[in-house]
Amino acid sequence: MLSPDLIRLAVSAVLAHRLRSVLTTLGIVIGIASVMLLTSLGEGTRQYILAQFTQFGTNLLQITPGRITTQGIPSAMGGTVRKLTLEDADAVRRVPGVERVVPVSFGQARVAAGERGRSVFIYGVTADVPATWKFLIGEGRFLPDGDLRRGEPVAVLGPTLKRELFGDANALGEHVRIGGRRLQVIGLMAPKGQMLGFDIDDAAYVPVAVAQQLFNRDELLEIDVLFSHAGESDAVVDRIRAVLTRRHDNEEDFTIVTQREMLDTADRILGVVSLAVTGIAAISLVVGAIGVLTMMWISVGERTSEIGLLKALGATPGQILIVFLGEALMLSLAGGALGLACGFTLAAVIRLFVPALPLSTSAGYVAAALLTSVLVGLLSGVLPARRATRLDPIDALRAE
Repeated sequence: MLSPDLIRLAVSAVLAHRLRSVLTTLGIVIGIASVMLLTSLGEGTRQYILAQFTQFGTNLLQITPGRITTQGIPSAMGGTVRKLTLEDADAVRRVPGVERVVPVSFGQARVAAGERGRSVFIYGVTADVPATWKFLIGEGRFLPDGDLRRGEPVAVLGPTLKRELFGDANALGEHVRIGGRRLQVIGLMAPKGQMLGFDIDDAAYVPVAVAQQLFNRDELLEIDVLFSHAGESDAVVDRIRAVLTRRHDNEEDFTIVTQREMLDTADRILGVVSLAVTGIAAISLVVGAIGVLTMMWISVGERTSEIGLLKALGATPGQILIVFLGEALMLSLAGGALGLACGFTLAAVIRLFVPALPLSTSAGYVAAALLTSVLVGLLSGVLPARRATRLDPIDALRAE
């Protein structure tokens, strides 16, 4: 038998049982669509979170109090042996390779203007925030540069907070009350949006010394450092560690984490989560493979006489194998193509109704889905095809 004859025979066998073929491919369709959607969601989430971190730049490091002995991103609110102080920030500022230093005091307080007020996050920082955190000033100016220990009674508002307190009126030069203290608004931040669910625009920025007085604490939450070049991170980290260790009685009771380490850690965690989600979705592919296997096994039993006739006409075991593997392959390929179409359609619908949900479908995932459907078809068709090749032609013809 010629190859075109084998192909026509496989196609006719699939079309002869249309309903059964459709139900068989349905498992593959659901499996491929599920894997595609979940991997797209996992990849989109990974890219979204990494983008949230990289918006602050890659030549940034964070110093937090307390020694973190386990791997991962340190907890900013964790316990500490020794506090980080403004004097530590001054010492870090003098380290070679350091360009900007932002000591951070942080808390939540009510910000009021006239009869309006709301409870928001208050960041006690310095004039280096725009350059270090890649923030832009919308109107006015940011906090003035000067002595860290003598904070002027001024504040900079995020756009959301400004809108809630002043509406469309001009806020520059007006006064707000934060924790009972009267501060003059000297600037408004440009819109920054949200980061990991937190509205960065709904916040106020005050001098770090003012924040320490507001929250009645002299320690710092963290010290953010902008260094000259990402390639010098290891050298800068070693210098900072040496300086702070000397200041802390030769004890390394602090943690230094670079932005690159944060990104790598987040990437690894999200990669594991994405792999686990993909594995869960792949269970439906296993169900689809069992459906193809069952259909092909039943088909061999129903077509015993046909197999015997083919062998009597001179068909070789290899040709019989090709016929049944071809049927399984056509079913799985059809299921894979329909699964991809369903996946793209569902992704488009999700983007239309839930635009904030991060979805990212790469060409690699599409190719992997098609390859998976091919493998499912081949693996599911092997056992029934081998069973067909082993039938004795005389016994097969008697089965009619």
